[in-house]
Amino acid sequence: MRNRTLASLLFLWMVLGLNAQGKVKVSGNVRDADGNPLELVAVQVKHTLIGAMTDEKGFYSLSVSPGDSVVLLFSCLGYNKAERVIPRLAQDMRVNVQMNYTSLQLNEVSVTAIRRQTTTMETLDAGRLKILPDPSGGSIESLIVTYAGVSSNNELSTQYSVRGGSFDENLVYVNGMEVFRPLLIRSGQQEGLSFVNPNLTEKVQFSAGGFDARYGDKMSSVLDISYKKPVKLEGSASVGVLGASNMNISTASAYVGTGNDKFTQVTGIRYKMSSSLLNNLVGRAEYVPRFVDMQTFMTYKPAPKWELNFLGNLSSNHYKYIPIELETTFGTVKNRQKFHVFFEGRERDKFETIYGALTLKHQLSVKSELGLQAFAFRSNEEESYDLTGNYRLDKAGEEGDEKTAEGEQSIALASYHEHARNRLQATVGHVGLYGMTQLTAHQTLKWGVNAQMERIIDKISEWESRDSSGYSLPQTGKEVNVIANLFSDNKLNSSRFSAYFQDVFKFRTEQGLFTLVGGLRGSYWTYSKEFLFSPRASLGFIPNANQDLTLRFATGLYYQSPFYKELRTEVKDKDGNTVIRLNDQLKSQRSIHFILGGDYGFKV
Repeated sequence: MRNRTLASLLFLWMVLGLNAQGKVKVSGNVRDADGNPLELVAVQVKHTLIGAMTDEKGFYSLSVSPGDSVVLLFSCLGYNKAERVIPRLAQDMRVNVQMNYTSLQLNEVSVTAIRRQTTTMETLDAGRLKILPDPSGGSIESLIVTYAGVSSNNELSTQYSVRGGSFDENLVYVNGMEVFRPLLIRSGQQEGLSFVNPNLTEKVQFSAGGFDARYGDKMSSVLDISYKKPVKLEGSASVGVLGASNMNISTASAYVGTGNDKFTQVTGIRYKMSSSLLNNLVGRAEYVPRFVDMQTFMTYKPAPKWELNFLGNLSSNHYKYIPIELETTFGTVKNRQKFHVFFEGRERDKFETIYGALTLKHQLSVKSELGLQAFAFRSNEEESYDLTGNYRLDKAGEEGDEKTAEGEQSIALASYHEHARNRLQATVGHVGLYGMTQLTAHQTLKWGVNAQMERIIDKISEWESRDSSGYSLPQTGKEVNVIANLFSDNKLNSSRFSAYFQDVFKFRTEQGLFTLVGGLRGSYWTYSKEFLFSPRASLGFIPNANQDLTLRFATGLYYQSPFYKELRTEVKDKDGNTVIRLNDQLKSQRSIHFILGGDYGFKV
């Protein structure tokens, strides 16, 4: 019995030994295309259950029965599968494999977001500018006037009024900085290009009332523009012609932008000439208005949490006007009269402005930001004209009656002369500090303090004389006077200080989601010595019962301190001349806003 047991154990040991000697070891390393070891790669002998996984060093090991041919499969998520064929497996082998990254062609994905407007600031689609008719070749203002409550009564002007207010009651911001327009310039044919360059614009926001406390002290509206930060090379150019006969270039624009991780820039130039439009006005004249504008916006990140922005603008507007002849007919059918004027002289105006702004931002933390802003604005403006008109008033025949038309009779002969030499120089310097802190996921604080210096030099010399049949009007019999004159020699140096505090708070109740924005703005002007306090608040509501509906309400007390143009008042001196004086008793305008609105969104 004992010998039989020993024989069985010896036979089993021999069988196991023979089986162990019949296995062959296959091992190796698996790496990616960059030579890094790959972990968790599945290695399998094809058509068998024999397999293994690579370790953190990319090493694997398999025991395989010897044979004529063995195929090893290597697979891993994110990499292309690999196969290795071993023609004859008779001894231990080492097989190293390199796996390539998987390259998949994905279909195009379109993501559409719908923004819920819970404040009075409305985001506009700047892409609509391409389909709007605009003599200036495309301006943001041509888009603004399409909204309710906004109007413009002159297609040659980029100025607009909101709810019947004046053009000077609208705020315009570019990258958080307020921009200014020339003071002497008249709205219409003398006016050139708007400050805002549509080619550089990335985001447009507009509020026709009830805007936040962080915006300045004007009463009607605010237009907030953000310029783009390119991530790669981009650019465009366009030319506009007006008139099929002469094909004069009326507008031209071009821009180029570049960007990388640290530096971005976008620079544009615009040109406008509106002679073709002006030549269609009543009367023959030569109009030569040329307007050129250059802008650049640059950003630089010296460190991950620091950013420096620069916005520069240089504009040169030249307007030349040479009147030749004017003829018009007026009166009734039975008593028609013809007014005919022959002109001599010309008008030459020049408006040159330069603007530069710097913003330094520092990201204190993920939820806090601190910034320093500074800008300077300089405007040199000139109006010069000497125009003489010799006019004749005739009695004309009835319309269509050629016989009586030939027998026109002169009723009056006279002439007049207009003269002006106006100069204005405006300098504005501004520095401000602002901050933003997100206290919780539903509450954000914003604040800012600003100081602004203004220096205005105004020199005006205008007069008009009239001569009727050899007699100067008015005449006293002792002296010769002009019928109208206007003189100014004023200088204004003043400073403005302002500060604001604003809290944005979101909370949800059983009724729905509320967005409350409350703020207080205060300002002081050294010239009028007037303190102004402007509380403002808005509330947005999205009901749970119908989340396609958005309701909003805004109110506030808004003040507008006078700028130099509003301070001017005309008085008579002891010699009877009209002189411009500055009214230091003029107080700020005041307006109370109550804005109620709502949106209902649906898909069709």
